[in-house]
Amino acid sequence: MSDERPAQASSSFHFVAGLSTGILSASLLQPADLLKTRVQQAHSTSLLQTFRGITQSPNSLRQLWRGTLPSVIRTGFGSALYFSTLNALRQHVSRSNLLASAGMASIVQTNPRRTPSSSLSSSSSSLPQLSNLANLTTGAIARASAGLVMMPITVIKVRYESNLYAYRSLLGAGSAILKHEGPRGFFSGFGATAIRDAPYAGLYVVLYEQSKRRLSQLKDATAPVGGKMKRSSSVPINFVSGVLAAGLATALTNPFDAVKTRLQLMPGRYENMVQASRQMVREEGVRSLFDGLGLRMGRKAVSSALAWTLYEELVRRAEGGTWREASTSLR
Repeated sequence: MSDERPAQASSSFHFVAGLSTGILSASLLQPADLLKTRVQQAHSTSLLQTFRGITQSPNSLRQLWRGTLPSVIRTGFGSALYFSTLNALRQHVSRSNLLASAGMASIVQTNPRRTPSSSLSSSSSSLPQLSNLANLTTGAIARASAGLVMMPITVIKVRYESNLYAYRSLLGAGSAILKHEGPRGFFSGFGATAIRDAPYAGLYVVLYEQSKRRLSQLKDATAPVGGKMKRSSSVPINFVSGVLAAGLATALTNPFDAVKTRLQLMPGRYENMVQASRQMVREEGVRSLFDGLGLRMGRKAVSSALAWTLYEELVRRAEGGTWREASTSLR
């Protein structure tokens, strides 16, 4: 029996895998993101009214995909930075046994990508198995770091999606922001974005890993005696886990998303996160903090599930030798 550990994908592979999944999800789900922004910018406008207004305008199909380029750049490179950073953090935590809980204190040294708990039963995961605390911390740090780097394009993306600005190009948008607001304008709403993204990403990873573990155990319990989870079974388990994790994490962090959108669209009216949230509640009620919740939950559930399922499958194939075999056969 061989003790050879599976080859681990390089950091550049994780970057490219994240880039690919981010571009795909952003392109497919841009209309939902645009509708969410329009609903959040004006509390008095309902989703149905917003949708009708767009579809009844000239070039309605094109209008639904307005802002796709900045969205693709932001989500694509944001996902690339997030997944590559998250992988590096998880690998480091797995090897050094940092942030381990009592139940996961010892890591199998012959294969740092698996813990004892994961070696006892089959799992749908192709990623390092960490404690809840480690998942929460690494997810939050990776997302906050990627969010900071991508903040300028995020501001441009949100303004492109709204109907408050008439930007004609990315360069024009950047020049206008720099001229009227200075460099600080590119980081409007970063506080609310960080407070939204860091807890969201941390909670998502925790809930995602827990859901995968539970569903894998359920799958094992219904499998024939001595049967092992097939590779094909991991895809639906990962996708369902992504939907469930994203739905709950989105609901908990939506108020920060609503405040962030107002700060980025109307920096002259809202000075900071605290003042913006107080003014929104005072003028429009607590309900304004949950504007766009349904759209955001639906979009995040699908985009996160799609991105993570595809990302894990790419990593699984790369580390399982599929890519190496394919490249060898092409030579």
